[in-house]
Amino acid sequence: MIEIDGHHLKLEDVFRVSVKGEKVTISESAVGKIRKGREIVDTILKRGKPFYGINTGVGKLAEVRIDDQHIEELQKNIVRSHAVGLGEPLSREYVRACMLLRANTLASGHSGVREEVVQKLVEFLNEDIVPYVPSKGSVGASGDLAPLSHIALTLIGEGYCLKSGAKVETSSILEEKGVSPLTLKSKEGLALINGTQATSSIIALILYYAHILTYNADLIAGMTFEALRGVGEELDMRIHEIRPHPGIKTSLMNLNKLLSDSKLVQKEKKRVQDAYSLRCTPQVHGAVWDLLEFCARVIEIEINSVTDNPVVFENGDVISNGNFHGQHPGVAGDITGIALSILGNISERRSFRLITPELSGLPPFLVKESGLQSGFMMHQVTQASLVSLNKILGHPSTLDSIPTSGNQEDFVSMAMNSALKLKEIFTNTQKILAMELLMSSQALEILGLDFVSSGSKKIIEKVREYIPHLEKDRFMLDEIEQAESLLLSELL
Repeated sequence: MIEIDGHHLKLEDVFRVSVKGEKVTISESAVGKIRKGREIVDTILKRGKPFYGINTGVGKLAEVRIDDQHIEELQKNIVRSHAVGLGEPLSREYVRACMLLRANTLASGHSGVREEVVQKLVEFLNEDIVPYVPSKGSVGASGDLAPLSHIALTLIGEGYCLKSGAKVETSSILEEKGVSPLTLKSKEGLALINGTQATSSIIALILYYAHILTYNADLIAGMTFEALRGVGEELDMRIHEIRPHPGIKTSLMNLNKLLSDSKLVQKEKKRVQDAYSLRCTPQVHGAVWDLLEFCARVIEIEINSVTDNPVVFENGDVISNGNFHGQHPGVAGDITGIALSILGNISERRSFRLITPELSGLPPFLVKESGLQSGFMMHQVTQASLVSLNKILGHPSTLDSIPTSGNQEDFVSMAMNSALKLKEIFTNTQKILAMELLMSSQALEILGLDFVSSGSKKIIEKVREYIPHLEKDRFMLDEIEQAESLLLSELL
């Protein structure tokens, strides 16, 4: 059970709820804050003064006063009018993560919604009701308005949900589950859609997996280093002491742990030094580690922040603000994408060396009877294609801005675009590394497992549970996909 209070969610909690399906509850302290925040909204409504989104229009229409009898209609209209997302729907885990993050921010009590609103999000999570949320349409300005509106639409019994991958009317899902739709009160429609949670949910989950992928990338790089009989002194831990970036130390420790008993790594040098793709692995991977740590800190702050507008405070103040702006998560998504692209870039370079006999001393394309057999020739070609695509996708989304909403929202973050392309970069990098894993396993077996480190042997054994050694050319799509799956859990 994951307890939310608006302040203490971790990336692992997001994974446990969104992927593993763990249940959610709201802390008692958060319930008290939610009720207090709602009391403030109810009090200011009685004053009769205009407050943004409570008794006024939104965006460019903020100066339009709404009569008391139309306040609830306004909230429903806000949700309906803003649910204009298009494109492929976000997958189940991202939608669940988004609902968790929105419930968490509302649990802080600064959004002024009733307890019933937060409980309805929690009920949807615990009943595994997954809204149908088109992936495109957010500019990350007043938050992720379009995707969050599609979630809010299902809370009031409208729109669509996902069931076994298909789009199904929400009303039928709620009837099947015995769940009642929510009736929105003042401010609640706006509070449900004003925030960065769609963007943050994607980046949070990918960051969780990216740490596992980068650890495995260190191990795979170590296997390639071993197969190419790398110069051992290049992994001396004293390297970190004179350039003390934390990520370099992490990568060096992972490499040394793997290769500690290898008979292939050169202890007495037969060449002066290795090519950069081997010699600089700790430095390149180290930069990736440090960037991921930075982005994880940014996103953990973001998922425990109030990103609503306006916000209420315990003394009764209601403040219009820009906390909904997606610049922080958007930049974190761009940086994570660049970091993962770098991880793929150097992996392809190592792989190229493995299959090229002039560079490796191994059979061409790591297969007997090369010529008759093409071996791993096309694996590197596919890697090159994915690396090139990642370079295109690596352009930062947050460098762009197109004014919206009658120029009221005149500088937007494009954060959701950052998250969407990050998804693709992550998948591409996972595939690139999966193919290097197959190549390095093949190369080490060719050299003879008696000479291979015990760590590399364990990884090869795990790989061979699903994917046999390549003796002759065969169709390998399923095997590559199996290798990809292995990279989502630690290889050692």
